[in-house]
Amino acid sequence: MKKVLGVVMAAAVAVALTGCSGFDDEPATQAAATASQADNAGSGDASAKGVIYGIYKAGDQTWFIDEGEAAKKVVEQRGDEFIYVDAKMKPEEYLKAIDNAVANQAKGIVTCIPDQTMSQVVVDKCKEAGIPVVACDDALQNDAGDKLAPWVGINAYVIGQANGDWLAAYAKDNNLVEDEQCGLLLLTMDTVSSCVPRAEGEYDNFTANCPDFPAERIFRADYDGTTDKGNVAATSVITAHPEIKKWLVTGANEEGTIGAVRALESAGLDGDACVVGLGAYMAKDEWNGKGAEGTCMKAATYFSSDSVGKGSVEVLYEVIGGKEVPLETAVDAIVVTPESYREVMGKAAE
Repeated sequence: MKKVLGVVMAAAVAVALTGCSGFDDEPATQAAATASQADNAGSGDASAKGVIYGIYKAGDQTWFIDEGEAAKKVVEQRGDEFIYVDAKMKPEEYLKAIDNAVANQAKGIVTCIPDQTMSQVVVDKCKEAGIPVVACDDALQNDAGDKLAPWVGINAYVIGQANGDWLAAYAKDNNLVEDEQCGLLLLTMDTVSSCVPRAEGEYDNFTANCPDFPAERIFRADYDGTTDKGNVAATSVITAHPEIKKWLVTGANEEGTIGAVRALESAGLDGDACVVGLGAYMAKDEWNGKGAEGTCMKAATYFSSDSVGKGSVEVLYEVIGGKEVPLETAVDAIVVTPESYREVMGKAAE
């Protein structure tokens, strides 16, 4: 059984992309593999009232707050209770939350794990307790990268490609490819499996569209997904390369790119910089507050946290009901700018 989610990709800003889709109820990319009830045992009765836990690695971040709200709406419509848990990026807090869900005989769990090396432990705990679990955003997976439970999240590589395409077009339109003062910074999260393909897509499509952009002017900096660490990582590279005056920046999530915006502002280099975010849930605040000319955040890929939140619990309820579900359900995106974000994002732009 195939389950689909997605959003429409704008052809004008994603020329190299194919198979793109539309918001919420329109077609999206997905894997053919399925997870059976035997692999993720549930009660087989989705109508019996109970408690669904949403355990998120960074529950104070806008993305997870919005995702949790979307999940809560679906759960409450089903007549169940939703408990939202912030693991605070701490593995011990996360495992405590899993144990609490088990102790309280949760009907099911949707979760984004802070450390994927703990995936097998979490899946084993849930399986032993007979509690279905669905991963969102970051997969529950083994050392080989094989998924251990159904996953709902963004189509990471395609989203990275969209950012790479947009930045390449910007570089060519502004004659930056051969400008010796221009550099590209990719903020990476190499320890998070869902984030690695984003950087790969960004790099692949930027270099494919700008083959003459010198490799020695492409930089990488790793961070942990927070705005503060994104700021520190960007500041380190900017400081180490004073010869670069015009920065092109993108990253692994919206928080990191906002950190880069602040770093460029502090260095006095924001006037000639171009940052592209991922998610647009913080980029829209830049545009709402400062306008197009007041920030170096020039664009962002928009993908709906609502789609992931809603989709994760819908998949969970199917597992609870004994249905086969895809092991992967992925959401694509559209690049938005200060000129287009309100029309594309609707209420999410406020």
